[in-house]
Amino acid sequence: MNVASLIDHALLKPEATATDIERVCREAMEFGFWSVCVNPCHVRCAASALSKNDVKVCTVVGFPLGANLTETKVYETRFALRDGAREIDMVLNVGALKAGNDSVVLSDIQSVVQACREGHALCKVILETSLLTDAEKTRVCQLCIEAGADLVKTSTGLGACGATVADVALIARLVKPHGLGVKAAGGIRSLADFRKMVAAGATRIGTSSGVKIVQEAVGK
Repeated sequence: MNVASLIDHALLKPEATATDIERVCREAMEFGFWSVCVNPCHVRCAASALSKNDVKVCTVVGFPLGANLTETKVYETRFALRDGAREIDMVLNVGALKAGNDSVVLSDIQSVVQACREGHALCKVILETSLLTDAEKTRVCQLCIEAGADLVKTSTGLGACGATVADVALIARLVKPHGLGVKAAGGIRSLADFRKMVAAGATRIGTSSGVKIVQEAVGK
């Protein structure tokens, strides 16, 4: 297994500077990560730093609460794609899901997916699983399938709990037969954590500990 190629190398701290973004881009190129995941204001910087490399730029939309208007999420998406993002991690409207407003949730996801399609980008949907029951996780996975999302992601990394093996396994069982990937994110800080998530069905790992994980994998 090529560990690095499954990693979205994340830096989503609010205090991150352009210098920090350039550093994670250098790390991504050195170690061969799939992407760097940065806040929208840093997309242009990351795209410039990675312009001569295959590492992709990923950014977040509706982050971290998911409570933005759909129109705002679409606007964010289009600007991020214009600035060089090629993958969008959008946060679920958690309140709408919990209220049973599945049509609102579906429309929210579909609108961002459509903007991604127009920009030839992938769309991942962040569930924030620590806030959801298993029944709600099941419902929203079905909505992600119907909306045409590319991957379902466990967490923002800022919630009460990050990725768990049980949640990754549940999501994988629901979405992988329909061709969607599974991104585990939140609290994945070691090679052991990485391996557990992949074994449970994760096809992508979001982490700020990518360098440490790869170094563990090669025995450094």
